[in-house]
Parts: sequence; structure tokens; C-alpha cells
Amino acid sequence: MYKVFVNDKPLFLTNQVAKETDFQLFLLESIDIEQLIVKMFNNKIKKAYLYYPDEKEILKKVKAKIPVKKAGGGLVYNQNGEVLFILRNGKWDLPKGGVERDEAIDETALREVEEETGVHPLKITRKLQKTYHIFKRGGKYRLKITHWFEMKTHFEGVPVPQANEGIEKVAWLNPEQVQEALQNSYENIKLLFEEIKMPQ
Repeated sequence: MYKVFVNDKPLFLTNQVAKETDFQLFLLESIDIEQLIVKMFNNKIKKAYLYYPDEKEILKKVKAKIPVKKAGGGLVYNQNGEVLFILRNGKWDLPKGGVERDEAIDETALREVEEETGVHPLKITRKLQKTYHIFKRGGKYRLKITHWFEMKTHFEGVPVPQANEGIEKVAWLNPEQVQEALQNSYENIKLLFEEIKMPQ
């Protein structure tokens, strides 16, 4: 099952029909996906399931109906076990950005973290899960698939927010501050932290 966020509301891509009642179920083959997205953006639908019998094919089917944008991002730890966060549009987020031509996804993640925060050198320590969310740009809806990497750095300078990307602040947060920041973050960022165990 995949979890795609539409305006921070979950759209589950599933090959199972559960007997729940707190969501609406749609058939992927027959749904006008754009109408469903509009309803979710306008808060008319809070949670939905898109059903398709073959789990291996389900994401391919969705990608055929909506343009995809690939991005790479980093969950960066410093030597004190703090995590690098950015503040953009009044919400805490992790540094990430779109793939450039002929760029490998891990290169994208490293470049974007450095550009958005000024933090370097960075070393990827492992690949994390991908997250999925739908956004609107130029009047069109797109599915953003972000590939996340855990990174470490010995950087000791002052991080610098990339102002032309709308980043207001860059901060190293300790585990307690991370929990606080997640209260004012995005659902797909919270998912990443569910996957990892924060150092105590």
C-alpha cells in the first residue's frame, strides 16, 4: 500500500478492500483522479482509498494519470545527533528539491541539502523510504516522489537559509525539539520520523 498526501490528507493506493467506514473508496480504473484531488484540496474529502487489484501495478497506473516530479532530500545529523530542519511557509520541513538533467537521485539530495542550508560536506549513510504528495503548479496537479537519504556531517559553521527558495530559517534541532517541530510539519515528514529511531 502507498500513502500519497493531498494537502496533507491521506490518499491510500491499495489492492485490498477493508470493511471500514471512515473513508471513501474509489476504483482507480474508473475515477477521474483530478476531480478526486480537487475535492481533497477543497477539504470535501478528508481521507480516500484508490483501489486497484494488482499492487505492483498500482503506482504505475497513477503515474499514467498524473505527471510525476522526482525529488531528493536529506535527513541530516550532525556530530551532536541533532537534525537539520528548514522553516519555509511557516512550517518545519527537511531540505529537498527536484532532480536536474542527468543527475542521479543521491546527487540531487546532496546538492539540494547544501544549496538550501549551506551545510557541507555531507555523507550519505543510508537510503530511507520514498514519500509521495500531490501539489499544484501552474494550474496543474503533479505527483512529487521524494527519495530520502540519511546523511551525516561534521559541519560546524552557521547554516545559511536559501532565501530565493523561500527558506526563512535553518536550525539544528535536538530530539526533543524535533518532536516539537513535527507538530508544525507535513505528514510525509512525520512518516520519515516514524521509520527511524531518533538517538536519545
